Amino acid sequence: MLRRFGKRAVPSPEAPAVEACGLAKSYRRDDGEPVNALRGIDLRIERGEMVAIVGPSGCGKTTLLNCLAALEREYSGDVILAGVRLRDLGDDDRARLRAVATGFIFQSFNLLPTLNAVENVEMPLLINGMRGRLARRAALEMLSSVGLEGREGHRPSALSGGQQQRVAIARALVHQPSIVWADEPTGNLDSESTAEIMTLIRQLNADHEQTVVIVTHDVDVAASAHRHIRMHDGRIVADDQQPSRHPAVLERLRES
Repeated sequence: MLRRFGKRAVPSPEAPAVEACGLAKSYRRDDGEPVNALRGIDLRIERGEMVAIVGPSGCGKTTLLNCLAALEREYSGDVILAGVRLRDLGDDDRARLRAVATGFIFQSFNLLPTLNAVENVEMPLLINGMRGRLARRAALEMLSSVGLEGREGHRPSALSGGQQQRVAIARALVHQPSIVWADEPTGNLDSESTAEIMTLIRQLNADHEQTVVIVTHDVDVAASAHRHIRMHDGRIVADDQQPSRHPAVLERLRES
């Protein structure tokens, strides 16, 4: 279902988290040689799924994430994010849809160094117009849910790498987005912190039914997902359709 409100797109809670139909993207390298980064991708990810996109370096997995997440404009085919067709949107509406419907977890954390943990987490809520007191309360609750109670006033420089990524996860989830994109979320962490972060992401996915899409080359990280999409040379070459174990998601998949 596609929904519009005036000139601005409104996410639909009934729609799949994201769909791609015939998605293709090419570009030219510095030497002028063409590169077919994506070659006719067809993909549907349901709400509540936890999906890992895997494959060798240069296979197109990050390009796919950028197109699906409304970060990339130039492509052929269609992307429908939270029920909204991206090619119908101008820059302002795309930015608004990203702010409302998506959350991002990056390898480099991307926390603002001058803000403390709770200030970093409440920022998406404030940007989306929530009043300060309500935003602060929601941010504190989210930090508690990721195990950072008592660290709310610490700036990123005073936190370990694993703690910084927990703040980033709290920030990505606090506004209850339709889908959370995680691009190599444990790339800067040691093995112990990686295991802790993936356990946390898996638990949050189960507790809140929020869709999580992880781009990774780490087989141990991918093993945390319920569904594995393998890419090679711009194509999906395998899609393990093992459904999410969350009962509500299983029921939706049976009905679709």
